[in-house]
Amino acid sequence: MEKPYWVRGVRGATTVRADEPELILDATRELLQEMLQANAIDDYDVIASIFFTTTPDLNSTFPAEAARAIGMTQVPLMCNREIPVPNRLPKAVRIMMQINTQKSQADIKHIYLREAQRLRPDLVSAQ
Repeated sequence: MEKPYWVRGVRGATTVRADEPELILDATRELLQEMLQANAIDDYDVIASIFFTTTPDLNSTFPAEAARAIGMTQVPLMCNREIPVPNRLPKAVRIMMQINTQKSQADIKHIYLREAQRLRPDLVSAQ
């Protein structure tokens, strides 16, 4: 019997030094590519959807534009704003990519880059 497919979440986060479209798009593209590579995703058809969030101090562009730029033209994308919790990591872009896979949740690799490594040091050591 073939192993079933599941929808699994792949998390990722990164930061930028300023609210500039080029910086946000470059950082988002880098994060997406790292997430895809770490999880051996080479076919966008396995991606069910991607949610992008930014902290309230980032509003100069939609991070989803980075996904479109690398060819994710059929993947459903959504941008949202993070809850403005005081004293939390500023200038952050987060991604929740939902994929159809036969991998267990424990086999999914979550990616945290730049200052966002502080968010989940337990997962960074596993990268």
